Amino acid sequence: MAKPITAKSIKSKVVKQMKDLGTYRKEFEMIIDIFAGMLYQYQKLAQDYVDMGYPVTDTYVNKAGAENERKVPILTAMEILRKDILSYSNQLMMNPKSLGEVVEQEGESVLTEVLKFKNEIKKKRVTGNG
Repeated sequence: MAKPITAKSIKSKVVKQMKDLGTYRKEFEMIIDIFAGMLYQYQKLAQDYVDMGYPVTDTYVNKAGAENERKVPILTAMEILRKDILSYSNQLMMNPKSLGEVVEQEGESVLTEVLKFKNEIKKKRVTGNG
């Protein structure tokens, strides 16, 4: 039988993925806890939404007794969580967009190192010939 998904098991997967990507730091633990909690909440809400039959709207009666259609609250909660999850995944460098930024920054620093080294060699040649 498969183990039930928990916030703790999600956190373990997140930490492993971050370590595999080379973006994990112990200082991120608090943010990782929040991120794992959001992923857990999203999965729970998604399962509840499936169990409800994927409704988009429901009918409610206002104070005046009129019936109105409104978006199902669970759908609104899921939309908000999706945005928050994306934001946290950016902060934790766990998606292609944020990972690309890390690679670019690393690429720039290597280029900077090479240019500095080249300039040092050039200076040595100039002072050696002078």
